Amino acid sequence: MPNTKRSSPSLSALLAALLAAVAVCGGDAVARVFPFGPRHRAVNDLANQFVPFHAHLWDLLRGRADGGLLLDWRAGWGTSFLPDYGTYLSSPFAPLVALFPRGDVEYAVYALTVLKTAVAAAAMTFLLRRLGPGAWWWAAVLGASYALCGWSLAEGTYNPMWMDGLIAFPLLCLVGEWVREGRRPLLGPLVVAVCWLANFYTAYMATLGAALVLLVRLATTDPSRGREPGPAPARVLLRAVVTTGVGIGLAAPVLVPVFLGSRYAHPGMVREFAPAAGTDVLARLLPATYGFATPAAFVCTAVPLLAATLLFRRDVPGRERWLWVGLCAAVALSMQWGPTHLLWHVFATPNGSPYRQTFVLSGVLVITAWTAVSHGLPDRRALLGGVGVVLALAAGALPSPVVTRWALLLAGAGTVAVAGALLLPRRGRYGILAALLVTGTLLGQAAATTAYADRERSTRLDDYPPWGAEHARRAAALAAADGWPAYRTDPGLPRVAGNDPLLLGGQGAAYYSSHTPAVLTETLTALGGGWTSRGRNLLSLDNPVTDALFGVGARWRDGSVVRTGPPLPLVTVRPPGPPPAYGPSPFRNQELLLGARVYEAPRAGACPVGTEVFLWAPDASGRARLGARTADLLGGRPKRSAAMTSLGVQRTTDARVDVPGGATGEIGCLNHARLREAVAALRAEAATAIRPTPDGIRATLPPGTERGTVVIAAPHIAGWQCGDTPTASYGGLLALPATRTGTVDCVFRPPGLWPGLALGAAALVALVAPAVPVAPLLRRTAAIRRFRPRP
Repeated sequence: MPNTKRSSPSLSALLAALLAAVAVCGGDAVARVFPFGPRHRAVNDLANQFVPFHAHLWDLLRGRADGGLLLDWRAGWGTSFLPDYGTYLSSPFAPLVALFPRGDVEYAVYALTVLKTAVAAAAMTFLLRRLGPGAWWWAAVLGASYALCGWSLAEGTYNPMWMDGLIAFPLLCLVGEWVREGRRPLLGPLVVAVCWLANFYTAYMATLGAALVLLVRLATTDPSRGREPGPAPARVLLRAVVTTGVGIGLAAPVLVPVFLGSRYAHPGMVREFAPAAGTDVLARLLPATYGFATPAAFVCTAVPLLAATLLFRRDVPGRERWLWVGLCAAVALSMQWGPTHLLWHVFATPNGSPYRQTFVLSGVLVITAWTAVSHGLPDRRALLGGVGVVLALAAGALPSPVVTRWALLLAGAGTVAVAGALLLPRRGRYGILAALLVTGTLLGQAAATTAYADRERSTRLDDYPPWGAEHARRAAALAAADGWPAYRTDPGLPRVAGNDPLLLGGQGAAYYSSHTPAVLTETLTALGGGWTSRGRNLLSLDNPVTDALFGVGARWRDGSVVRTGPPLPLVTVRPPGPPPAYGPSPFRNQELLLGARVYEAPRAGACPVGTEVFLWAPDASGRARLGARTADLLGGRPKRSAAMTSLGVQRTTDARVDVPGGATGEIGCLNHARLREAVAALRAEAATAIRPTPDGIRATLPPGTERGTVVIAAPHIAGWQCGDTPTASYGGLLALPATRTGTVDCVFRPPGLWPGLALGAAALVALVAPAVPVAPLLRRTAAIRRFRPRP
């Protein structure tokens, strides 16, 4: 087989990208999934987090957001944004959403997902051409096979930020090659920095995988084949550690706030790792399979077949054969062992799919397959052995319920097609036929796997209504009613996603992130708020008292925007005294934060006529009832907590609240006249001018407010600074002592921002310093001093 390594790598990369895009779009079209049919993609975190966050990024880039890169004034009553940016939006592809209309953000996220798949295919193809010789079309097919692995098609497609890790693995392996050869000392750390900035979570996994690949490359590559002996392996590894460390250091201004943001976040679900059944693991190697708790390890049949032939290739050095195949086995087994499972996942079992590192296994398999191609295609003996291994793996998967008829049919047809292509003569029309057979296998299996995953995902995962005309009408109504910062406009209920303020506009309590602050969840819960995802997905709280406390002057309710009672300004002054200490009753807690009694106790189980009846039953699930008025509750701690809800005004003395399912609940009877009096009293001591900024808030207090506590209607999250005045918590809200200046000037700096900037600066110095010609500069300075004329 001729050495075609010198042929244009761009042609291979372009073909791989095209194959990847065609397969993904083709599979979605077959499944009739958005944007190719009526079935939507709005499932789980794709709808709850990723689409809304990209919509907020659109607003930031277009200058339409409330807040900035450091502080978000829209969601969660005011939260830190830099950790969310570093977790969900720091991909270099993310700003491309600004090229789409705001109402087409779902199209934008889909387009970015397909683009990332194509770039991953191109990056792997470029790496393969760099690792060894081989036919250009084989590199394209194997590179596309990596991008179209089961992990990408079944999991990455609705977790688009993970797709940056799919790109990072081949790029980091390429950095390993540069390190091994002592080349590109400046570019290497920059590539590492971009990968870690794009998505640190999967970049961490990709870094581990690239390190394993580098170790095998050091063990299988003879450094003395060049003109001069190569560096010792220990020196290469030291250089690799330094390159990686400098690259991660360059990303520290974002990474450190992300890590510290997780420290202050409400704890998520903790679960113990349980390895999947061996038959299920083998089944996921086949196309057209699906499972949430099993590794999506499918790659085109050509990949495991070529990798398996290495075991029987006498023309390949033994060390190369056994180390590459052994690496594939080691990575696969490491996913099933508890300690290495934790190592892959930053020492914490993830909430959700426990096999998020599977793309690394796919990448290692593809590199192993290319190693076989680099030494020429296998002979019949090796091919027969490889087919035997593939058939044995498929046979081991047969008892698994994950296996489908389509999986066996596609795998069998693919094995026959690829084996037939490998048996054909290498040149002329037979070579073209071989390329068509292998390429057709890739496209058919990948498209079928995409379509099957689309269908299964929509039936197994939580789904949400996709963006449509009704949502556009709601967003327009919220924009028309927006009065920020004079008052907040809450997107209200029913919710569209977990981050409705980011998606629809307005400023509300709803917020869902891996960084949801614990203080925000605790405060909202104490005031009667509801949540899902064990406290990380906070819901809008429709209650007149909390609306007043948090300055909500308008909200979406019953299909339109309604004006609520007169809200308090964002900054108020409370009389001297200790901060409120919350107890078990959310009604009493609201009164403590308000500073007035506004709820009346029910008499003989019924509220006084004319008061508004509120029910707090966090564990109830079903329909609560008061006469003809009903309200749906979805509770059940610790996974969900139903929010305090209104059952309307008490019209008769005999109407009783019916709590669903026999759950216990507490009833509060809101006296609106008392609420208006309490709000009027606080408004008299409130700030006269308020200006929220992208990184803080400023306010002017009325004359004479030299004593008491200034309370800002935002959660007291870590990072607030108000000059030299120490901040405090006032019932979970940001507070500080009133001063004689009569002004409030607070800025927000996410925890870890300054240390991150310092680390980034140090890494930049470490990157640039070796390139600065110090010795010539010193010699030139000495010469100038030597010949300087005397006065």
